[in-house]
Amino acid sequence: MDAQRTLKNLLGQLNTVIVGKPGQIQDCVACLLAGGHLLIDDVPGVGKTTLAHALARSFGLQFSRVQFTSDLMPSDLCGVSVYERAKEAFVFHPGPLFAQVLLADEINRAGPRTQSALLEAMEEKQVSVEGATRPLPEPFFVIATQNPLDQLGTYALPESQLDRFLMRISLGYPDRAAERELLLGSDRRAMVDALSAVMQPGELQQLQAMVRAVHAAAPLLDYVQDLIAATRSGHWFVQGLSPRAGIAVLRAAQAQAILSGRDYVAPDDVQAILPQTIAHRLIPVESATRGAQEQVRAMLSGVPLP
Repeated sequence: MDAQRTLKNLLGQLNTVIVGKPGQIQDCVACLLAGGHLLIDDVPGVGKTTLAHALARSFGLQFSRVQFTSDLMPSDLCGVSVYERAKEAFVFHPGPLFAQVLLADEINRAGPRTQSALLEAMEEKQVSVEGATRPLPEPFFVIATQNPLDQLGTYALPESQLDRFLMRISLGYPDRAAERELLLGSDRRAMVDALSAVMQPGELQQLQAMVRAVHAAAPLLDYVQDLIAATRSGHWFVQGLSPRAGIAVLRAAQAQAILSGRDYVAPDDVQAILPQTIAHRLIPVESATRGAQEQVRAMLSGVPLP
């Protein structure tokens, strides 16, 4: 497999559907290459669901979509056992969670019980239903979209669940040239339906193995640890990053290095992925006048490079 050609084709295809957002698309691809779950957070109508569909199709993964609502129950995700007269036994019917990609649309419109049902799946890649533990397909990703919390009918995701998302990104409004292309171009849903898989089965696992093999030198690891220590200092954030978040930073930086055509992690890779990898896990101190992402960027400028 020519990894660089495959990744170039993948990014090119995604950029034909979501125009004017190459940085955000690269972040999404890096997130999935690193084996993480992705949260797309923005106002309705900017292409969150379209991007999630395009990612699943381009990676060649089996996917299912669930529209999260306030009355969605855990069994609606995980599945349920139904008595079948012909077999004279209860037979488990798996829910939409049993897919390689779960598109959780407007995830923060569901209640806490349903959010809790996702935690085991996102962390352990398995679900416990009616006393039995059932493994999920491999690979397994959650690509979730959510609306701003000030909109009607939304719930704040618990911190434990936010920590399971490797990255949180926002698309934002398109610039004038990109919006003109959207106004004059084809219907985005039709374009997504016409997408073909760029990767063959098994190629994603090969790329993920390449990501884990990307070299991180000792000075680079020192830099990552310095950044983690800065989040724990109490100067920038109320609480610092967990060890799991530190591993997520390194994995995302390794994926960014692969996308840049390198077999080693550079400080630029860490800086490129840091705000979208850690900001959703952190709360700025009360004296901060910036949001979490801006606070992360300010912290970056205060930690010396290796």
